[in-house]
Amino acid sequence: MDYLDSLNEPQREGVVNTEGPTMLIAGAGSGKTRVLTFRIAYLIQQKGVDPFNILALTFTNKAAKEMRDRIESVVGSDARNLWMGTFHSVFARILRAEADKIGYPSNFTIYDADDSKSLIKTIVKELNLDDKVYKANVVFNRISGAKNRLISWREYNNNPIYLADDESNMKPELGKIYQIYCQRCFKAGAMDFDDLLFNTNVLFKEHTDVLNKYQQRFQYVMVDEFQDTNISQYLITKRLAAVRQNICVVGDDAQSIYAFRGADIQNILNFEKDYPDLRIIKLEQNYRSTQTIVKAANSVIFKNKAQLKKNVWTDNDEGNLIELLRANSDNEEGKLVASSIFEEKMQHQLKNSDVAILYRTNSQSRAIEEALRRMNIKYKIVGGLSFYARKEIKDLMAYMRYALNTNDEQSLRRIINYPKRGIGDASVDKIVVAANDQGLDLWV
Repeated sequence: MDYLDSLNEPQREGVVNTEGPTMLIAGAGSGKTRVLTFRIAYLIQQKGVDPFNILALTFTNKAAKEMRDRIESVVGSDARNLWMGTFHSVFARILRAEADKIGYPSNFTIYDADDSKSLIKTIVKELNLDDKVYKANVVFNRISGAKNRLISWREYNNNPIYLADDESNMKPELGKIYQIYCQRCFKAGAMDFDDLLFNTNVLFKEHTDVLNKYQQRFQYVMVDEFQDTNISQYLITKRLAAVRQNICVVGDDAQSIYAFRGADIQNILNFEKDYPDLRIIKLEQNYRSTQTIVKAANSVIFKNKAQLKKNVWTDNDEGNLIELLRANSDNEEGKLVASSIFEEKMQHQLKNSDVAILYRTNSQSRAIEEALRRMNIKYKIVGGLSFYARKEIKDLMAYMRYALNTNDEQSLRRIINYPKRGIGDASVDKIVVAANDQGLDLWV
């Protein structure tokens, strides 16, 4: 097969060894997407596996689409039958089909972070708590962290350690807010993003017949960016692969960057303990970077105390030395970046499109943007405010969501006075309190 001939030996090994637990330790630029793509193509073409029986989990919709397109270019339209997507999209699909087992309607609403924080603000207000102490973002992150560790509100409120921690942080009512938040979501027929994973775990744990159905369906399970999974995501995939144990995880402990979102690096570091007969394949050749960059990265990674040993290398050119700009503030950093770009453009006749600026968080762009404007350097922000985050789109989506689910309190709050109908927040609060006191839906 032509595509196998294009692979180096470790890559080929990762493609053709499809049975049993496998871990691909993939260094940066080592072609892991190519290996995953060809592995799935090999299962379909050479092993005769129905695409419907393959589950491939990614971390972004973009990655899933790119991989599906690549597979389709090899195996044809059969690739459209793959169960491929992000953890949240795939398990939302399963929950839609099985929602009644855990007491939800199949058309349950999915709350985004703004919806969740809005509900938290409402609860804090109803409990007459100080919103400066119980900030929505802080409470939301606490609830999210608990769900990602599979701690329900009942377990949270029965655990003296969590309660004592909240007490010491001057937020003793967090457990109560967590309880009311979950109850209100359930009453509204809504799940937040963390619930999509939390409730999938509940579904598989409490309904073994459902788990068995999906264990039989997913004969091969693959997980990309495994170093960034949390305990909730890992337990789902572990349960699904428990019968055949045809699980393949791809990742690199040195590229784990999402601990602040609940990612647990121990999932990849301890994977071998859960699968003693694990096959480990190391993709160590970097096709993307210069030797200078690869050596610098290796020297930094070498300092990690806990790591999966590998030796990333490249046949590429030596490349330019890495320059480090030291700045005392974000404004100074912006000026240094803009000045550096201006000088490079002048010296090497570069176009603006030849330059990319990467930053960790969106808030860092402000100082850089201001500096670029002062030097009259045009730029384009990539991945700014998403389409679905725009007010007009969220308003329209709220109308559509409420039309499908009249229990959805957050959608009603958003649309009840838009356009203006003379219904103030005080009136809405009174309606909500009366509905909750009498156990009624808001639409009654």
